Amino acid sequence: MQSDILIIRMKKIHLLFLFFLSVPFFLIAQNTVDKDNQNSFINELPEGMKENTDSLLKAWNAQQYFILDTVSQLANINPYFEKAVYEDRLKRIPCVMNLTYNDIVQQYIDQYTNRLRRSVSFILGAANFYVPIMEEAMLFYGIPVELKNLSVIESAFNPTARSRVGAVGLWQFMPRTAVRYGLQINSLVDDRCDPIKSSYAAARYLKDLYDIFGDWTLVIAAYNCGPNNINKAIHRSGGEKDFWRIYPYLPAETRGYVPAFIAANYVMNYYGEHNIQPFRARFSSTTDTIHVNRDVRMEQIAAVCQIDLQEIKALNPQYQTTLIPGYRTPCTLRLPQEQMLKFIDLQDSIYNYGVPPLREEQTRMRPVVEVAPQKSSSSNRRSSAKTITIRSGQTLGEIAARYHTTVAKLRRLNGLKGNNIRAGKKLRVR
Repeated sequence: MQSDILIIRMKKIHLLFLFFLSVPFFLIAQNTVDKDNQNSFINELPEGMKENTDSLLKAWNAQQYFILDTVSQLANINPYFEKAVYEDRLKRIPCVMNLTYNDIVQQYIDQYTNRLRRSVSFILGAANFYVPIMEEAMLFYGIPVELKNLSVIESAFNPTARSRVGAVGLWQFMPRTAVRYGLQINSLVDDRCDPIKSSYAAARYLKDLYDIFGDWTLVIAAYNCGPNNINKAIHRSGGEKDFWRIYPYLPAETRGYVPAFIAANYVMNYYGEHNIQPFRARFSSTTDTIHVNRDVRMEQIAAVCQIDLQEIKALNPQYQTTLIPGYRTPCTLRLPQEQMLKFIDLQDSIYNYGVPPLREEQTRMRPVVEVAPQKSSSSNRRSSAKTITIRSGQTLGEIAARYHTTVAKLRRLNGLKGNNIRAGKKLRVR
């Protein structure tokens, strides 16, 4: 009887063995690494690795400009590679810091190439919008451009990302650090959501951290938990200044932060080898920026310039409401280039659009008008006329905004046919 049972069991094992031989090995490997609970090394995931892809795809940019490439028949298949292949690929990435390969890094790579495949597709599409800005900021401060991938693990390239502890934006600045690096935060404006301002602030912060530690791996760790925690870990380790030697003394999230950064660099370079299909980006028209020194609502701009309100919000994520509070301090406004020209030409109409008459101001001005001394019309024209000298770099749009007029009026006053002006020349502004 026992021998019969043994024979049956052997047959089942043999059939199971044949089944596994019939299944491609890379599919087995994918299924085994896809189970998060099997990761003994994975610490708390960084915020960017927790971002819900469905919520990311609801962003205006994603809806307008992202197209998922569904041509490949291998889009959901993650091939199996030996560990030596991963190690060799990391060594080939142009990088000033050491992208160490070990089992911990491998498990974060597995996260990106399996469970987070769709998020990586989004990130690769969003990179077209934000990476050029980040690289420009890194080069400006003379720091490694590969640090741009910190934003991958911080926010998954979502400029309005908010963490449970209050960090905000592409670079997940906490309020105190943001203010220290010149970012404005109030009920109307949060510069942490401004891709340009926050990227330059992040680059400057990273440079300051390098001045403290002199090691880019420690800089990355310090960006996550702060320099004080790094100094404590160095002290507890007996003065060690290598990340992997102070690893046991770091906060749980920071222990995973550097491996996640290495994994992010890997997947941003080798996503194709894992059959990850990027969202292809259909670029919008070129955008332009102007400084606004009066309060204006996005609804006014949308109505007069005939632009989608959601597009204005998406291009200016730093504003908490639809009010751009330029009267308090000059504020930046980013628009598609064609609509920016409309904004410059139609500023009076925009600022006055939908604004009710100011009765108190009218009442106050009436007696002033009644008692004002009468002058001849020619005298009035001479006294009200104003001429300036054009400075180097000034544009008609900037001058019009400064003197509360429009480009069209400046052209008419000075007999101009285009927007070209020359430094040193006189320009009548009223």
